[in-house]
Amino acid sequence: MGNKLVDLVYWRHMRRTGVVFTGLVISLASVFQLSAITVLSHIFLSIMSVTFALRLYYKLLELMRWNPGVHPFQSYLDNDSSLTDKDTVMLVEEVVLLIAFAVTEIKRLLFIESMIDSLKFVIFLYLLTCVGVQINGLTLVITAVIAIFSIPLLYKKQKLRIRRMVRAVKNLVKKIKSMFMGLIDSVKRSPAPEPAAKPALAASAAAAAAPATKQKAKTK
Repeated sequence: MGNKLVDLVYWRHMRRTGVVFTGLVISLASVFQLSAITVLSHIFLSIMSVTFALRLYYKLLELMRWNPGVHPFQSYLDNDSSLTDKDTVMLVEEVVLLIAFAVTEIKRLLFIESMIDSLKFVIFLYLLTCVGVQINGLTLVITAVIAIFSIPLLYKKQKLRIRRMVRAVKNLVKKIKSMFMGLIDSVKRSPAPEPAAKPALAASAAAAAAPATKQKAKTK
């Protein structure tokens, strides 16, 4: 199953990926105007109008003895898409583990186990509200589908250039980080005011007060 998804995403079978990608985008775009039930019904009716016509055509050829009774969709019927007991148990275990992890993580974030993680979650929720004001969920889903079918292919075609850009961005981030760390270290290492300044001030005050005492003594 995973290999088939990878083949679709990387366009290894152009015709199959084109059909899946076009069908997904058209179906999701149709949901803007019609309900999901109506869209699904029309999709299945469109498919059955083709399969039913082909089945009748092959049946007519069989009655006219021009066809030895070959079913046009026998390869699809012979394809075993059922799950074994082992596969079912593994799938259920993965789903249960995923749900348990999601519940634990949400509980940890909602009840502030970590201040930093909860603050990140609050910022993420606020950004989601800002995005939700501008666009709806279907637009995000369509954008995600287009990105899934385009970004891996773009990365495959422009792998060296993208890696070079990512390396340049990482080096820039490292330079900025080192610059800030250097500024922080320089602030921390700045010399404190010398305590010897206070005795010097006291000595100067005493020297200034000495002539005044001498003048008082002479007047007496």
